[in-house]
Amino acid sequence: MNQVVLDAQLTERGAMRYTPAGLPALDLLLSHESLVTEAGMPRKVRMDLKAVVIGALAERLNRIELGSVHRFSGFLASQRNGRGVVLHVTELP
Repeated sequence: MNQVVLDAQLTERGAMRYTPAGLPALDLLLSHESLVTEAGMPRKVRMDLKAVVIGALAERLNRIELGSVHRFSGFLASQRNGRGVVLHVTELP
């Protein structure tokens, strides 16, 4: 299963673009900080994650405030250039 749920801050948002099929699409940068337990020890985690959202949800995310924190749900895939991963956001509960 490839499913990700991440509480993150919307730190960057690209300009609205459109797929060849005519669907709206947005490139995002999400920032996350939390305290997790690993091997029985607390660990502070901080990361930035590239994300993309396509369709009606892109229009919704285009209107939310930069710096706001949300729960993003979706799946991971390789970036178009094959270097790294990108979160494809499919839900914003």
